[in-house]
Amino acid sequence: MMFIELDLQSETPIYTQIAEQLIEGIARGQLKPGEPLPSVRSLASDLGINLHTVNKAYQTLKQDGFLQVHRKQGVVVQPDTMPGVTAEFTAKLRQQFRALSAEAIVRGMTESEFLKLAQEVYRSNNLQQKGE
Repeated sequence: MMFIELDLQSETPIYTQIAEQLIEGIARGQLKPGEPLPSVRSLASDLGINLHTVNKAYQTLKQDGFLQVHRKQGVVVQPDTMPGVTAEFTAKLRQQFRALSAEAIVRGMTESEFLKLAQEVYRSNNLQQKGE
């Protein structure tokens, strides 16, 4: 779990930062399906934060289908199928793109610069792609 880095000055809540970085770890293959994650207490201790914050991140990811929580095994990366592209996800993504693209426009970024950056970020998270 060494790849989790928190920005305590960020406006993004800490539990959201943890959840986003765990999803990035799954996307990049750093976390494999079925792989156990540290306990809530252990991760909270390692990061120097409240255990309720870690619990909220884990519960959010469990609700979204990225993690499973077992009494004996603890928290594991979803061993079966990851959640698919749903209407809710598409709406969330559209809203985030709307806000990001509006700011990019106001700052003078061109559409091609915006799309190139989006493609670079997507590809950096998708290291397992083959020949794309």
